[in-house]
Amino acid sequence: MQPLQAVILGIIQGLTEFLPVSSSGHLVIFQHLFGLKEPELFFDICVHLGTLVAVIIFFWKEIEAIIISISRFVKLYFKKKVSFVYIFEDVDTKLAFLIVVGTIPTAILGLLFHKVADLLFSLVVIVGFMLLLTGALLFSTRWVKNVGESITHFSIKDALIIGLMQGIAIMPGISRSGSTIAIGLFLGLNRETAARYSFLLSIPAILGAALLSLMDVSTNSAFPLTVSFIGAFTSCIVGYSALRLLVYIVKQGRLHIFAPYCWLAGVIALMLKL
Repeated sequence: MQPLQAVILGIIQGLTEFLPVSSSGHLVIFQHLFGLKEPELFFDICVHLGTLVAVIIFFWKEIEAIIISISRFVKLYFKKKVSFVYIFEDVDTKLAFLIVVGTIPTAILGLLFHKVADLLFSLVVIVGFMLLLTGALLFSTRWVKNVGESITHFSIKDALIIGLMQGIAIMPGISRSGSTIAIGLFLGLNRETAARYSFLLSIPAILGAALLSLMDVSTNSAFPLTVSFIGAFTSCIVGYSALRLLVYIVKQGRLHIFAPYCWLAGVIALMLKL
């Protein structure tokens, strides 16, 4: 892989990790076009970690508030000044708890099916069909009104369902951000809450997937570290910009505008195998 290809793949990852058009699906398509029949796993991990840094920077205030609230809860709990019910009374502590709950089905599906998902990365036709499905899901959100609930009324059941959807998004071609935000809207969350929870939930998911994939990385990597760093840095910068854009679009209730692009990308992926 050349540095220019690393930059291009980093841009693709940065744009598509947060824009609801499936980063894994696009990486498969472009790696196929570059003739990388067996994409370097270490490089994929690096560009995903780049977008992880982007989401941490973007939501740092929320993350900081969660860390402070958890520390306060632990301190008060061990001093026996509060009970476990306090988790549901403090907004930031509840959000942290729901992120943990949502991560459980994601982790289970990831551990059970990540080998299968890796095999699907070489099947461009599967990516094409999944992109078409993602487009249909995004398009259906145009009829959802912004009259949903905030984190205060966010239930454990909602977190489990969204976490399950995030686990399913391990399939290349299924947008993680698009599917989880859409499901959140269908469950009755307002746009801001659905988007915020989706991206905060992605932090342990991306980190866990990277750690899991590292076990499969060969010690004799075919790609120099410099190329991987270039890809990671590019995906971080582009990913931050894409995240800002998507949060704005979701708040405007226009998530469905990405549906035609997913359909087009899906058709192109299918044509690559004709």
